[in-house]
Amino acid sequence: MPPHLLEAFTAEMSAARTPGPTAERWRAAERAHILSQPWPWPHTRTHWVMLHLALRDRDLHEAIGQLVRLAVAAPGSAAGKYPDGNTGRTRAGLTTSMPIPDDLATLLREAGVTLRP
Repeated sequence: MPPHLLEAFTAEMSAARTPGPTAERWRAAERAHILSQPWPWPHTRTHWVMLHLALRDRDLHEAIGQLVRLAVAAPGSAAGKYPDGNTGRTRAGLTTSMPIPDDLATLLREAGVTLRP
């Protein structure tokens, strides 16, 4: 992960782990997920944080979904098989591409990531 992208990813992951409103923590985790998808280890770490958020929220459906995602995140990233812009949440679906926020799309393009339409 290039340094400028790692900086943004780290900031989002930090916000996801910092005590505060649940919605803000999930939003940060989702943004970190979008940034991490092309890289196996960061992608897996994001799902680990999401699993912890789901457990803290006592959301069994989300927790089970995150366990599945933990199993497929690294292989999917390594193979380049991931849906661009997917937020990583269970409600998003494993293979559903989603719009990428402009600021994140810019960071990804600057990192040399080809975004699929």
